Amino acid sequence: MSQESDSELLTTGFRPIDRVDRLIIEALVKDARTSIRTLAEQLHISRTNAYARVDRLLRDGVITGFHAAVAPEPAGLGTSAYVSIGIEQNTWREVSARLAEVRYIEHAALLAGDYDVLCLVRAPDNAALRHLVLNQIQSIPGVVTTRTWLVFEEFDGKVSPWW
Repeated sequence: MSQESDSELLTTGFRPIDRVDRLIIEALVKDARTSIRTLAEQLHISRTNAYARVDRLLRDGVITGFHAAVAPEPAGLGTSAYVSIGIEQNTWREVSARLAEVRYIEHAALLAGDYDVLCLVRAPDNAALRHLVLNQIQSIPGVVTTRTWLVFEEFDGKVSPWW
């Protein structure tokens, strides 16, 4: 449950997110299959109110979708790595468009600091990772350098902004 007081509000740039909205988000982050009826019962609000709030959170782009959490290794993606990429000045749009098309890149972010881009890669094995970095990423126009860190173990933090 949220550690913030009921009076604290988060702003999204659209409308304020109140305590009930945060509790709805928390419940859906934990289990996206939670029904509106269950949300309403757990939060002691009407189903109409729960529907309206979820609809608003979707419409405002606060909730962007409902997803299954997939464990990479059992799904055949046994090698995980972070790949940092140095790019030429003013090439982010072109590079990001090409990276978005590269299979096995789960997430990419533009950074401030020593590296320009950081990608989380989930590949079947080291050979696939090697091919991805040396043949796909490094061949993208605008990419200057790459650096790869293998992930040995990972975990989700115990403290989330939603619970």
